[in-house]
Amino acid sequence: MVKQKTTFMSMDDARRLEAMLAPDKKVLIVGAGLIGLKCAEGIMARVTNVTVLDLAPRILSSILDEDGARLVQGHLEKKGVRFHLAASIERFEDGRAYLTGGDVLDFDILVLAVGVRPNTGLLQGTADIDRGVMINEKSETSTPGIYAAGDCAQGLDVSSGEKKIVALLPGAYMQGECAGINMAGGAARFDKGIPMNAIGFFGLHVVTAGTYSGEVYATEAGGEVADGTDLTYKRLFYDDNRLLGFIMIGDVEKAGIYTALIRERTPLDSIDFALVCQKPGLMAFTKEDRRVKLGGRLT
Repeated sequence: MVKQKTTFMSMDDARRLEAMLAPDKKVLIVGAGLIGLKCAEGIMARVTNVTVLDLAPRILSSILDEDGARLVQGHLEKKGVRFHLAASIERFEDGRAYLTGGDVLDFDILVLAVGVRPNTGLLQGTADIDRGVMINEKSETSTPGIYAAGDCAQGLDVSSGEKKIVALLPGAYMQGECAGINMAGGAARFDKGIPMNAIGFFGLHVVTAGTYSGEVYATEAGGEVADGTDLTYKRLFYDDNRLLGFIMIGDVEKAGIYTALIRERTPLDSIDFALVCQKPGLMAFTKEDRRVKLGGRLT
C-alpha cells in the first residue's frame, strides 16, 4: 500500500503534491512524458531526490526521436533527475517499488503521470467512435448537429493524413472555435490540425510538430547541454514535396515558419527549401509570398 500518492493532472493534484513535499522526501514519478517531466522539474529543488520511471525505452517517446530524447535526458540528469526506463512495476510494498527486472526503488511519495484517455461514453451508440469521437473539418460528429472538440475529439492530422486525437491546447481552441461558429449557424472549417508541442526543462527549449517520416534533414547536435541555452538539434522530415514534421531542441528560433509550412501544405519546390533548412526566413519565399506575408507592403 502507498500512503502518499497523487496524480498530476489538475490544480487540485498540484496542491495535494505541494502539501506532501519536504526536503527529506524521495519522489517516484511514473511517466516520462510531458506531464511527468514537468512535475520533476517543478519539485526537484524541494525534495531529496526525484526518480522517473517509464515503460518506454526513452523519455518523451511520443514526441522525440532517439537522439533527441538522449540529449534531453542528459540535460535532466545533470540537474539531478534519475531515470528507470523500459521498466515496469511488479508491486508496491512498504515504501518500495519492486520492478519486473529485479530492481527495487525506495520512495516516500508516488506521482502517477501516465496521461488520460477520452471519456466517450456520452456518445456511445450515437456517433462514430474510435479512440475518440470522430469529427470532420467542421468539428461535427457523424450525427448531424452534434459537435465535439478538444481531447475527446479525433480529427484529421494534415501532416500524416490520418485521423488522430491531438490532445493539445491550440488544437482544442481551434476545434472549439470552429464548432461554435457552425453551431451558431456560420460556416467554418478547421482542416489544418497537426500534433505540436512547445516546452522547456530547466532552460532547455523543445519544439516539435507534425509526423516523423520520409527523408530527413539533420544538423549535428552542438553546444553545451549543461545549461541548454546553446544546444542546437534540428531534424526536418519531408516527403512528396511537403514538409511533414520537425524536432528542434535548444535553438528553436523560427520554429513557426516550419509549423506554417506543415499546416499550409506548402509545396517545397515553391520555396528555397535548402535555405529554409539552414536558415529559415522570408528570403526563402517568392516575392509574391513575401508580399502576402507582409500584408501587401512589399514593393
